[in-house]
Amino acid sequence: MKERKTVAVTGGTGFTGAALIKRLIADGYQVRALARSASGIAPSENIQVIVGDLGNAEALEQLVHKVDTVFHIAAMYRSEGSFEEFLAVNFEGTRALLEGSRQAGARRFIYCSTIGVHGTVAQTPADENAPFNPRDDYQESKLMAEKHCLSMHNRGIEVVVIRPCGIYGPGDTRMLKMFRMIDKGAFFFVGNSQPNFHPVYIDDLVQGFMLAMRIDRAAGEVFIIGGPRYLPLREYVAAAARAVGARMPTLTLPYGVMSALAASCEWLCKPLGISPPLHRRRLTFFKHNRAFTIDKARRILGYEPKVELDEGFQRTVAWYREQGLLPPRP
Repeated sequence: MKERKTVAVTGGTGFTGAALIKRLIADGYQVRALARSASGIAPSENIQVIVGDLGNAEALEQLVHKVDTVFHIAAMYRSEGSFEEFLAVNFEGTRALLEGSRQAGARRFIYCSTIGVHGTVAQTPADENAPFNPRDDYQESKLMAEKHCLSMHNRGIEVVVIRPCGIYGPGDTRMLKMFRMIDKGAFFFVGNSQPNFHPVYIDDLVQGFMLAMRIDRAAGEVFIIGGPRYLPLREYVAAAARAVGARMPTLTLPYGVMSALAASCEWLCKPLGISPPLHRRRLTFFKHNRAFTIDKARRILGYEPKVELDEGFQRTVAWYREQGLLPPRP
């Protein structure tokens, strides 16, 4: 009987990491997952949980021992922390994990970056060679880690970088606020809200990760992984409204006013150590153009996203209702 390959996954209790682990187990892999607590991962004979974080050298050593592939998904995201804190997790943690993986003899290291490294895209659809323009500490730290990973390719380990587009699907609550506001008729646009947005359903993203592990030609490459198409932001919101059975929002507030309010919220909340209810980073949703081509992933990986936005949103809303996060249909 052929021995099952063992792979390592960081961020195993997060949305993307959990979905990836589920697929890996379904495909017959043995999974070793790094998590701060074992309670967030469903027990299985095919998974071993290593309790720890990216700053724990002993945990990292256990994680990568005799693994074939390392999927590095974990990151510090949307926090009020300092740039040094972002660097400690997203850059230094990545560097330590990559070095440990290399020394342990792992074949391939797959790094989950972000399309945010491109900032707002001037010419659309953009590809993997579009200029870098990180707009915050998270994106800057991810870009630094990405560059380091690529610099280590073929130094005893293969490296692949994945830049996911806007991830969504059942199990994710980051977009829940938008759905709730639309459902209540309280959603509003900010500014002209005319940029394009490129979503990707979680199952399609996981397909991209699996191909990045399996396809030989992926080594040393960067891939943008997105859904079947990008679309204007207002069409994206219209699809969300259809999914919850609500009217399409029409109210629009001035961007400058909302940005000033967000800055005030951040200033007031920072000394208190609480997350502001309104944040300038979240307003970029209405302003930054993020439309990409996935031609490279199609050509080299054979990647082909399957879930259109309307279907994906319907599945997501159904999950929200099952979890009691959205009220049942009247």
